[in-house]
Parts: sequence; structure tokens; C-alpha cells
Amino acid sequence: MDWSDLPFFLAVARTGQIARAATATGTDATTVGRRIRRLERSIGERLFEQTGEGQVLTPTGNALLDKVEAMARIAGEVGEATRGEQPLRGAVRVSVAEGFGTWFVSRHLGEFADAHPGVEVDLVASSGFLNPGRRETDLAVLLARPRRGPLMVRKLADYRLRLYGAAADIAARPVGEPRDLNGRRMIGYIPDILYAPELRYLDELPIDGVPQLRSSSINAQAKMIAAGAGIGILPCFIGDAEMGLCAILPDLSIERSFWLTTHRETQGFAQVRAFADWLIALANRHRGVLNGENYPVSQTPDISAE
Repeated sequence: MDWSDLPFFLAVARTGQIARAATATGTDATTVGRRIRRLERSIGERLFEQTGEGQVLTPTGNALLDKVEAMARIAGEVGEATRGEQPLRGAVRVSVAEGFGTWFVSRHLGEFADAHPGVEVDLVASSGFLNPGRRETDLAVLLARPRRGPLMVRKLADYRLRLYGAAADIAARPVGEPRDLNGRRMIGYIPDILYAPELRYLDELPIDGVPQLRSSSINAQAKMIAAGAGIGILPCFIGDAEMGLCAILPDLSIERSFWLTTHRETQGFAQVRAFADWLIALANRHRGVLNGENYPVSQTPDISAE
């Protein structure tokens, strides 16, 4: 591998187009294309796919981007240290799903504030997303990868969902197999106002019927389940954290992904880049929480000891 090819790879990944990468690197499109092809030959894998909008990273390209961005960050930090730059200042607006913002990001946000006291953070945690392509937000954590627009996109993390119920209720009426779910009241989303198709997951588990109690808020659903109003599907980072809940048939689960998205022109801002780096590191550090590796299960009372 020729290390001098990596800046061209990074420019195409960040701008999404060879022509824009040529402008960013002060060369021409022919040179950029040649350097990318040479890098692909040395690795033995395609790094980009050609689309109507430009170049989109392949899985191999995404994996390489992680490493190249880490190298670029280290180089930038060295440069800042040698220049004696002042601490970061400015504002960052972050749009995330209600549950992810409430149960995961907000619990750790103080860490970022401690590290960057000069940066103001607006955490928009709601049922729906602001659009980074229209500059409504600096960063967005989406449930699906956007396929168009002037955006930089990378997978933040996979996460898992399971069926949960109130621990006391499940202990009284254990669920050992899917048919034991028959007759249980279901809690879920309002189907005609789902803000993302990735939330339509009831048919992915062996559950009959439709929710009787519905809410557009995942937080409201979690509270109803914890109160014993019924059973429902929750992300594990919610179901495992809410007191009084337990996983039902934990071997049955659903996997989804979070996608970190920024506008191409704002992702280079120091405070935006710092928040994105922090969020990526946070998700990596707590991958077990997102994947539900330590789920609570109901303990059936031992009546023989009474």
C-alpha cells in the first residue's frame, strides 16, 4: 500500500464525489480516480460503489475509513498541540431517536461536557429526526442508512431488541415457549404514524395479534410494560435498564442498526468532529449494552421451599 493514496481515499469518502475530492486535494479527477484504483488493487477489494449521486463506501471502504480517520485525527491532534490551540468552542445540535437519546446518550453526555466545556450541545431526542441534509442538525443518528444527499454516513453500532414484560407478572405466569404468549396483552407503536419503517418489527417474532395499547413514544411503552399493562418489544438498552422489567424468551431477538450522519460541509467543524468521535467511542465502549448481553430474566418462585 502506498500511504500517499490515503488522503485521496479520505477526500472521496468525505465529499462523496471524485470531482469534489479533486478540488479538495488540489488535483484533478483523473489523478484522484487513478489513486483510488491503485489503492483498491493493493488491498484487493473495492472501496467505493458508483451511484447516481457519486461514490458510496463499500463495507471494506467503511472499515478502512475508520482507520484512516483515526490516523487523521491523531495527526490533527498533534498539529493542534504544536500550535497551542485554544479549547474547542461552539455549538453542536444532535438529532437522535427518543429512546436512544433518553436511555443511552443522555446518561453519558456529561463526559463530553467535561472534556469540552466550551462546546454547547443541543440533544434533540424525539419521535422523528431532524435532517442534516437540510442543515436542521449537525449530526443525526438514524435507523436506516440514507442513500442520497450531501451526507457523510457511517454505521455507529448494531443494537438488539427483545420482548419484555413486568418481572412480577412473568414470575407469576412464566413464558417458556412462544405459545405461552397467547392471550397476553400487547403494547407497541401506533402503526399508521410510525416515523421509520425499521420500527415495524412485530411480525419478526412469533407473536399473534396486534397491540391493544399503543403509543408513538417508546418511553411511554416502556413505562406501560413496567407497570404490568402488557408485554412489548423494546431495545435492550431500554428493557435491560428499566427497573422491574425482564426479558421474555431471550433467545428470540431482533437486530437493527444506528447510522451516524453529518452534512459534508459541517462534518469538518472541530466541535462536530469531536462530538462524532466521542459518540463513536461511546458506542464501541458500551457495545454489550446495545446488544443486550446482560439481560434480566424472571425468577420463578421456588414454592418447594415454602
